[in-house]
Amino acid sequence: MTKHVALVGGSGKLGSIIAEVIEGLDGFEVARVLTSSSDLSELDGADLVIDASTPQVSVDVVRAAIERGVNVLVGTSGWSAERIALMRPLVEAAGTGAVFVPNFSLGSVLGSALAGAAAPFFSSVEIVEAHRDTKIDSPSGTAVRTAELIAEARADAGGPVEAPHADQRARGQQVASVPVHSLRRPGVIARQDVILSGPGESLTISHDTVEPARAYAPGIRVAVPFAAQAQGIVVGLENMIDIGIRARS
Repeated sequence: MTKHVALVGGSGKLGSIIAEVIEGLDGFEVARVLTSSSDLSELDGADLVIDASTPQVSVDVVRAAIERGVNVLVGTSGWSAERIALMRPLVEAAGTGAVFVPNFSLGSVLGSALAGAAAPFFSSVEIVEAHRDTKIDSPSGTAVRTAELIAEARADAGGPVEAPHADQRARGQQVASVPVHSLRRPGVIARQDVILSGPGESLTISHDTVEPARAYAPGIRVAVPFAAQAQGIVVGLENMIDIGIRARS
């Protein structure tokens, strides 16, 4: 039986890629495409809601899906651990699934996981992320997720990272104790550098997105069927596939 997908933000860059991938997925079809300003009553009758809208609209989309008892896959930026936690009781009460994917790129997921695995060994960690100047939010969802993974990895291995002079605005925004520096400039698609420093050495983990459609498609093909069957809240593509990397507990 074909599952009908309601795709919110389907005319945007990510939404267009998701729509194209779903066209090639057995058992799924995009039944309706909504914009960020569409009436959310258009979600009625969907078997799965996919949100690729904007950070301002995303929370309403997720709530609307949960209220209808429909699973939702969220690819929109701006979902921190604290914000996701607010959805948890709603999802549990409804008995549905909400899957949050900060980045559909397998390389990005690997980079974030590597940063988490390395974090216990370095007392200083900073993130520099760059996106095109049209990206409306900062820091990126990927940077937020990476910082949260770093903080989780360091919780039992030295505590928060060292971030001297964090009160100065030029030192970036602290996310889970990790300074994040966001660049927004033309000519960039997406890049993230995680710089880990310790006595006498540093380690930089870098990831570049060069062709978004080719980079995101494999992750989308994994996430869509996973989200359709998910129960509860799941965060990150790394929880849908075994990437073979674990942070030290």
